[in-house]
Amino acid sequence: MSLDEIDPTAPPSGEGCAECDAHGGWWVHLRRCAVCGHVGCCDTSPAQHATLHFRETGHRYVRSFEPGEDWFWDYVAQEDFSGPALAPPQCRPETQPVPGPAGRVPADWRELIH
Repeated sequence: MSLDEIDPTAPPSGEGCAECDAHGGWWVHLRRCAVCGHVGCCDTSPAQHATLHFRETGHRYVRSFEPGEDWFWDYVAQEDFSGPALAPPQCRPETQPVPGPAGRVPADWRELIH
């Protein structure tokens, strides 16, 4: 594993999943690409945009974008690891609900997750 690809200066792309926000979707948890800062939804979320970002770009390293979590994941090695401090903010706004965002989560969301 070479962590040279990680860019600790890349800010997150936003406060929520970039693709879900663009298309009116919703997510369970958020992941931040440690290479470019793209914020995508986790694999429990219906659209799984963080993994899709990895498949489309080859950016193998993500960090949790959830409050109180600082773990990293390597999609290629399929293992967690300790990584460097990334540019702020470190997580989504703590006022944002889980799942989120507010107003877009369907009432039957539990039936729609993976």
